[in-house]
Amino acid sequence: MISGNLFFMDNNLETKNEYFMKKQERDEMVRVEKKKKMTKKTIQLFVILAIIGALAWPIYSYFNKAVEQANKPLPGEYFVAQSRDHITVGQKHEIYNSNPPTGGWHYAQPAQSGIYDKEFPDEQLIHNLEHSHVWIAYRPDLSPDQVEKLADIAKEYGSKIIMTPRVANDSPIALVAWERLLKMDSVDEVLAREFVDAYRGTAGPEKIADFGFKDFRIGK
Repeated sequence: MISGNLFFMDNNLETKNEYFMKKQERDEMVRVEKKKKMTKKTIQLFVILAIIGALAWPIYSYFNKAVEQANKPLPGEYFVAQSRDHITVGQKHEIYNSNPPTGGWHYAQPAQSGIYDKEFPDEQLIHNLEHSHVWIAYRPDLSPDQVEKLADIAKEYGSKIIMTPRVANDSPIALVAWERLLKMDSVDEVLAREFVDAYRGTAGPEKIADFGFKDFRIGK
């Protein structure tokens, strides 16, 4: 009788051991499966974040650059335009408030955009400024290599630029837009391009289409 009971107890122990072993196996399988799922989800999350980052970074960079540009001071000194009135050729008017002038009384006919080796009346070129052109004015004693650097910049843009010598300049070089003036002792190509980019086609109260650009200098 005792041996029968022992046999029964042994069977129960084996059954319980098998149950616990199988339960441990099942638990381990569940744990492994959960770990696999978590690993898969983690990888998917990292992939999604990487994609979002790859898409978001150019957008962030673009807007960050736009904000920097918006906060960047505009090149050149500001002078308020004294007038937008047309005057007849030779008609007297008040003294302009900058040298060269950045706005004010002007003739009815602007000059054709381009590069010249002759002077124009300020009153004529102010009309170009009103049309949102940029005027590059240089003293006639500026060295030829400096003149050519300015001419190269003017040619890069090819429209809404007029470049002329000007005896009355109080600096070797002056870049002029409507209500804006930048003076230079020598050509700073980076600063010159910044000025042209900032005001060409936009600075003046009139955005008139250009009517041709040409290098009008003799022998050019």
